[in-house]
Amino acid sequence: MNFPVYLNDLGIVCALGSGKASVATALFAADAPRGVASTSRQGRGQGLALGAVSHTLPSLASLPLRLRGRTNALLQMALDEIRPQIDAAIDTFGAARIAIVLGTSAAGIAESEQAQRFRSEHASWPDEYDYAQRELGAPAQYLSNQLGVSGPAYTVSTACTASTKALASAARLLNAGFADAVVAGGVDALCEMTIAGFCALEAVSPSRCNPFSLHRNGINLGEGAALFLLTREPGAVRLAGFGESSDAYHMSAPDPEGRGATSALRGALRSADLDAAAIDYINLHGTATLANDAMESRVVAELFGLDAPSSSTKPLTGHTLGAAGAIDAALCWLTLANNPQAQLPPHWWDGEADPALAPVRLTTPGESSLRPLRYLLSQNFAFGGSNAALVLGAG
Repeated sequence: MNFPVYLNDLGIVCALGSGKASVATALFAADAPRGVASTSRQGRGQGLALGAVSHTLPSLASLPLRLRGRTNALLQMALDEIRPQIDAAIDTFGAARIAIVLGTSAAGIAESEQAQRFRSEHASWPDEYDYAQRELGAPAQYLSNQLGVSGPAYTVSTACTASTKALASAARLLNAGFADAVVAGGVDALCEMTIAGFCALEAVSPSRCNPFSLHRNGINLGEGAALFLLTREPGAVRLAGFGESSDAYHMSAPDPEGRGATSALRGALRSADLDAAAIDYINLHGTATLANDAMESRVVAELFGLDAPSSSTKPLTGHTLGAAGAIDAALCWLTLANNPQAQLPPHWWDGEADPALAPVRLTTPGESSLRPLRYLLSQNFAFGGSNAALVLGAG
């Protein structure tokens, strides 16, 4: 990277809570896992455990129809937490120097599902539906509208790496001089198409997911939003490096050898000018599917050895798809920014290791780092062979 880029502030909402304080409390709780819970929503004839947001979301009823929807309401809740800091950046740099980069997957598909059901019954579209709600660029347009900024505003949609790549793109905009501040992150809302699609792949667990276990049987889907304010001004957390690759091995399965994943991780370390031993904690993609966990454990063991503290936080947040990278990075941010006891995000599972997997070192609830936390790694791997990783450093 050309010069330091800082993640100056964070706004977050997910299954663990709304706001930095409540999410951190739930994340580091050692008595029982929070977040993901059993629901009445069905998939393949069975109830599902989901990382659903249970908080009352802001009303968008006063906004133009094209800007309404659950995805944007989640985004608004995350935005509210850091709005004063963003407004200060606008005052400092000017509206034209503020960029927006978001990752998403489903955008406004839930609203389209409701509209389609109405159309099936009434042979017409409902008055409260606008096709623009489901466009992939809609979340970035929403933020641009709400903030009144005129810098670059766009959305990245590469499935589970989308918001990881959005943060990398934000750093590039700052390094290239196209912006002086970037609001970047990710958002996704649960919808029936996503649930049905993953159920059709037989990749969804009916109970809390169990990453790296002998008994793992699929993911928990989730929803949420995480937004960062990135600038070149020093802050509590630095985006020290990032790496990206595309191996195009298979549409929905990772390369078992992990060649693309390894390339992205090596790229992140290289851009941070670090060797693997410098990483104090790894936030794993950790979906609890057979193929992902096998590939990921192999790659981590080969690059970082068997002693690097690691965990998957998907049993807490669920897999939030396009928002996953930003939410995972947010949990790393919370681990670095205000964590005097150096607590590590716990790995919740049944403790029964799969002997076929490399025995990477998984953290335990209540565990703290044995050394000061300086550099954390967050990694994400997506359908279509997209791989991305971030190195976050203490500011």
